Amino acid sequence: MKYLGESNFEHGSKEQIGVLLTNLGTPDAPTPKALRRYLAEFLWDPRVVETPRWIWWLILHVIILNIRPAKSAKVYRKIWRDTGSPLLTISHSQREALAKTLKIQANGGVEVVLAMRYGSPSIQSGLKALRDMGARRLLIVPLYPQYCAATTASTVDAFTEILKTWRWIPEIRFINGYCDDAGYINTAAKRINDHWAAHGRGDLLLFSYHGIPKRYFLAGDPYHCQCHKTARLVAQALGLNDNEWQLSFQSRFGREEWLKPYTDHVLEQLPSQHVKAVDMFCPGFAADCLETLEENNMQNRDLFLKAGGEKFNYIPALNDMPEHIDALTQLIMRHLQGWPEVRPDYDQAQVEQALAESKRRALAMGAKQ
Repeated sequence: MKYLGESNFEHGSKEQIGVLLTNLGTPDAPTPKALRRYLAEFLWDPRVVETPRWIWWLILHVIILNIRPAKSAKVYRKIWRDTGSPLLTISHSQREALAKTLKIQANGGVEVVLAMRYGSPSIQSGLKALRDMGARRLLIVPLYPQYCAATTASTVDAFTEILKTWRWIPEIRFINGYCDDAGYINTAAKRINDHWAAHGRGDLLLFSYHGIPKRYFLAGDPYHCQCHKTARLVAQALGLNDNEWQLSFQSRFGREEWLKPYTDHVLEQLPSQHVKAVDMFCPGFAADCLETLEENNMQNRDLFLKAGGEKFNYIPALNDMPEHIDALTQLIMRHLQGWPEVRPDYDQAQVEQALAESKRRALAMGAKQ
């Protein structure tokens, strides 16, 4: 294997901390062609679909990729903005806000780059950008509050696969999840309280999470437990009784059993249980996307109303609200502790002097730059 070198390296260059902010991804456009490309990458990930490869290859390429792209494109067009995909637009806003707050708190020694697990901007391009900025210490921040092999571990897979080709590997840290982080929990509670103050409160608060096949959970994935923990903590922060909130799982795919209860089934049953007004919040989504804006606020809204419900309120994801950015900033800063740029005794002038001396010695020994 030929390892990727440091073609632009200069002795005496300032080292940085690099923060790679990641999310799931999105197609480049709401078209069948773009969806086919995106789905081929997403659904071929063995972390996402744990089925023998040869069987799944046939199902994916003979059936799914010939049918689903056109259907998915129609759905994406319902939520597409002038600026593009909502997930990507919001993620860029999150990155910009975090870059500002982290530069203040980390003495200007932190660079923040956005990457998507599938689609663009890619993890490979994000890592290259950070390397070109001089990042020798990397913190990977997947925006998945609850750990799941299909999301968090898949990001690790992609990240390590790329670094296998690098000659000079940086120091690496990784945030596995933050399902019980106080800042995250309090921000979620504030988002819900603010929505209630503006729009009124329904009969029930429904926490809806993206589902996974039940066999993944039985194989040891902690996702199910962490979803319940987050919902319980947010409900406690809101002062809710057990009969005032419920948890469900959405977005199942295929015929096998997934985590239950299913969100669509719950919404169809609630009106017969004298629940006429529902508020829905999705704690597992750091940014609004297809699953929240179309599946929940359109499809599942219609299911509830057709079943006899009278009022459905979708509460937006945390997105780039200031409290969310502050919570993520504090989470990231805790994971950066111990690295030079965030130490209280970090002296910029002293560092620059040391770098200049290092370059002088290297050039004296025959270095070209």
